[in-house]
Amino acid sequence: MAKLAITLPSFRESPDPAIEVARAAEAAGLDAAFVFDHLFRARGEARRPAIEGFTLLGALAVETTRIALGPFVARATLHPPATLAHTLDTVQRVSNGRLIAGLGAGDHESAAENETFGLEFGSMADRVRALADAITATSGRGYPVWVGGTSAAVRTVAAGSEGWNRWGGPVERFARQATGVRAQAARPITVSWGGLVVVGEDDAAAARKADRLQPSADTIVGGPERVAEQFRAYVDAGAEWIVAGPVDSGDPENATILGERVAALLR
Repeated sequence: MAKLAITLPSFRESPDPAIEVARAAEAAGLDAAFVFDHLFRARGEARRPAIEGFTLLGALAVETTRIALGPFVARATLHPPATLAHTLDTVQRVSNGRLIAGLGAGDHESAAENETFGLEFGSMADRVRALADAITATSGRGYPVWVGGTSAAVRTVAAGSEGWNRWGGPVERFARQATGVRAQAARPITVSWGGLVVVGEDDAAAARKADRLQPSADTIVGGPERVAEQFRAYVDAGAEWIVAGPVDSGDPENATILGERVAALLR
């Protein structure tokens, strides 16, 4: 039975939209809500502010009672291993055991953030070593540790954790990589897929939203049945979790549709 999660609006001045969407997600029966770990979001010359992820998780732990929470993903190049473990331990305690600890090595969009604040971004090998150290520091502390990433090196490291997430990409590639991660793992590992979505009450409503939002070509667009059908393809390819990233992330109605209508079609 696949589980369904949602990403929250992190690139805002205020935490209120994320809290509102998380409340809607919990009320609608979604399984988890995830926050991003970024310093800002660059769009050309402009920068969108970002809510600090762990501070936001603390607020969400108070505002919700059931839904799992976590970073998606905490970047190993931003957090020393001991500090990261302590922070995640704290989120686990204040959320009464609802943490899913997503970790990552960072991608090309992360370089500008690190360098803006004088932090080394490092080579791919440097970042993978930092990720491995983060996994060592945070594993076995009472919460699941997942790794997010697409490169072969990150997938190899992920096989030593408790979970792996791939963001985006076609079903066939996901199926092949999921099989490879599981083959490398010495124990059962949770495999998940995440991607952008524009969801509406029906296909026509979703199409109107997509015309307004102009999402990327690989975004899943549709009403509940069409979205569930495309999510199901990833489930059939090996995903135990689907992490939906609404393009219009601040609209709580997305969480309601995903939880009350799409999730039922996946279970």
